[in-house]
Amino acid sequence: MTRRVPARTIALWAAFLLVHLLTALAGWIYPSQPMGDVVLVYEPWSSAALGGGPVVGVTEPWVYPQLALLPMLLTGLLATPLVPLLGVSSAYLVAWAVLVGVLDAVAFAVLVGRRPGRARTAAAWFWCAALLLLGPIALYRIDAVTVPIAVVAGLWLLSRPALAAALLTVGAWIKIWPGALLLAAVVAGRRRWRQLVAALVVTAVVLGVLVLLGPRSEILGFLTAQTGRGLQIEAVAATPFLWLAVAGAARIEYSFDILTFQITAPGVDAVAAVLTPLMAVAVVAVTALGAVKATRGAVFGRLFPPLALALVTVLIVGNKVGSPQFQTWLLAPVILWIVWDRARATVPAVLVLALCLVTCLIYPLTYDALLRAEPVPVLLLTLRNVLLIVLTVVSLRAVLRVPAVRPPRIKE
Repeated sequence: MTRRVPARTIALWAAFLLVHLLTALAGWIYPSQPMGDVVLVYEPWSSAALGGGPVVGVTEPWVYPQLALLPMLLTGLLATPLVPLLGVSSAYLVAWAVLVGVLDAVAFAVLVGRRPGRARTAAAWFWCAALLLLGPIALYRIDAVTVPIAVVAGLWLLSRPALAAALLTVGAWIKIWPGALLLAAVVAGRRRWRQLVAALVVTAVVLGVLVLLGPRSEILGFLTAQTGRGLQIEAVAATPFLWLAVAGAARIEYSFDILTFQITAPGVDAVAAVLTPLMAVAVVAVTALGAVKATRGAVFGRLFPPLALALVTVLIVGNKVGSPQFQTWLLAPVILWIVWDRARATVPAVLVLALCLVTCLIYPLTYDALLRAEPVPVLLLTLRNVLLIVLTVVSLRAVLRVPAVRPPRIKE
């Protein structure tokens, strides 16, 4: 006799499908081309590679790790049958939304299973709410591909640690941020050598294939391409300069090299130059804090989620870029935090939902006004950046408050 699917599970899947449909359709309605990267950047890259032209990351420099090209190529293949009906651009957009939706559905199925408990149910509702509040930017960016990978990997960290580490490594070769979850898992876990070996194997395979495919000088181009860029207007560190722009003492300019808007003002270059080293120092410091807690016997389920979130927020707050899709990076750590430690995940979950809402109000809803340095969108962006700093403090405080199971050894 077949067991009936609980009403709770049916409701979750109905919400999941409705949210994805509404979010996908919003991309066609909202201003400021929230789907612009997909159709104006990803599709040409994909078409060039499939058509025998230049291959980004292989034959020419690229801002993304090389595996980011795979979902773009897959989307191009999925879109091919739709081109006669919809045209190249619309077919690619539809295929991208379907690809991201399928990946999210796989991760959602792993999360909720057949009969989810209260914690997993809460995590699933959080995910749906976050997507709805964040809007089309949650789907129409390469970052959207890495979120379900990180969710599945995080859920498998205890039961399948090597496979989870391999998935996080793949995610990091698409967009760097899942590497923060891998770092947190290695620090907080008890099977770190197995995870490190899995990560090294995946990296060795990727590097080996890249060496065979093209010039070796482009293999780490995604790192060197970021070093010389300026300060993006949405970066946390750009906030004071944006208010100078409101007062007419700074300018917002478009960089055709990086394809983004940057701030120009006295002192900007100095700030941009020190951000990356400061971010690296902050990552090391947070990692060291987590390592101290782990060596003192901290429980994985208490330590990993806030440590992962702290590392991710440090990557955002210390970044020269502050793109709206960065908020998707926060979803996986919070989902995992709710699953493993629901009571203590309430505050960070609320903060992330607020961040998603404010981010959508900025981009795409008031982005044109932001480019004109009008006070209201600049105020909204300031609020978002303050919330990011608050979230960083909350996650670090949670790491500090993780209890040690065994006391540290005292030398006599």
